[in-house]
Amino acid sequence: MTDLAVLQGMYAAETQYLAAGGPGTADFAPLEPFFSADVVLHQATSLPYGGTWRGHEGMERFFLAMSQTWDIFEMVEQHFLATTSPLVVLTYVHARARTTGRELDFPILQTITVKGERITEVHPFYWDTAAIADACTTHLPNGT
Repeated sequence: MTDLAVLQGMYAAETQYLAAGGPGTADFAPLEPFFSADVVLHQATSLPYGGTWRGHEGMERFFLAMSQTWDIFEMVEQHFLATTSPLVVLTYVHARARTTGRELDFPILQTITVKGERITEVHPFYWDTAAIADACTTHLPNGT
């Protein structure tokens, strides 16, 4: 399987997982085979699901955090800028925050390392993490 096929398979499984409602209604098992046992995902710490996520358990917790953050998370358009490891993908996302109902459109640029037909490392880069955090934050009537 090519590096690109691994990534596209993971994206398809992720889309099904999120469409099924995420944790509690969807099973993480179809996603697991796309990730190495020691996979590392690096998210910007300022995001609601920020931090470093490690291994299958970490990835399952990450997808739980994403599902708790976003009611809708649609990958509207994707451009594969490099199709061998490390892959580079520019994704345009349309999302709606679960807690606030605010909708947001934003790009994510990711580098994804694939070894032995498994994703081993992911580095997503967001254009504006403050806008994402703000969309997910409930503000008090006085504006804070």
